[in-house]
Amino acid sequence: MIRVLIADDEALMRAGIRLILENAEDIEVVAEAGDGHEAVAACRGRTVDVALLDIQMPAGDGIAAAGDIARISPSTYVVMLTAFGEERSVTRALRVGASGFLLKDTGPTELIHAVRRAASGEPVLAPRITRQLMEQHVRSAHDTQAARRKVEDLTAAERSVLRLLGTGLSNAEIADELYLSASTVKAHISRILTRTGCANRVQAAVLAHDAELLADR
Repeated sequence: MIRVLIADDEALMRAGIRLILENAEDIEVVAEAGDGHEAVAACRGRTVDVALLDIQMPAGDGIAAAGDIARISPSTYVVMLTAFGEERSVTRALRVGASGFLLKDTGPTELIHAVRRAASGEPVLAPRITRQLMEQHVRSAHDTQAARRKVEDLTAAERSVLRLLGTGLSNAEIADELYLSASTVKAHISRILTRTGCANRVQAAVLAHDAELLADR
């Protein structure tokens, strides 16, 4: 079973998400929280595979909670629930350890699939604002030299995987592109995260942009 935490300050939103997820036989909602502090507390002493966190919450917002959960429960995949136009907040959330984001008006089927993808370690990025998010990030100031130092010890194969990861491809798509097995791609990504100090593949994707690897084509 995939164990899920739902954190949102609106009780009706939590109830709606719970109703959708409980229709899936492989998903169990193990906790709910009305603010960031409650969300962090819910991950202590309890196994949570996926935490769905609203970005805007009182008493410790979703971004602060994402960072705390990433520290106290590294095996929990944090997915932010956001409204259209909050790309800047999402970028901050990804940098503190969130694994992805979904729009609040995501459909029931897509929500269930997203939880499954997050639990398996795949990226969860809402298609409608992924492009805006990346464009906003690319326009923002970043230290290219520091990013390049982080990737300089990667092998040529690892750099190729990281470059494609930065474009948003899944493990299977990267495998097809590089003519590798899915297990080999997964192993490469695991080594990339260890060597670069990234908490998850989304942070690694941001690093690929910072290091300007996407220009190495």
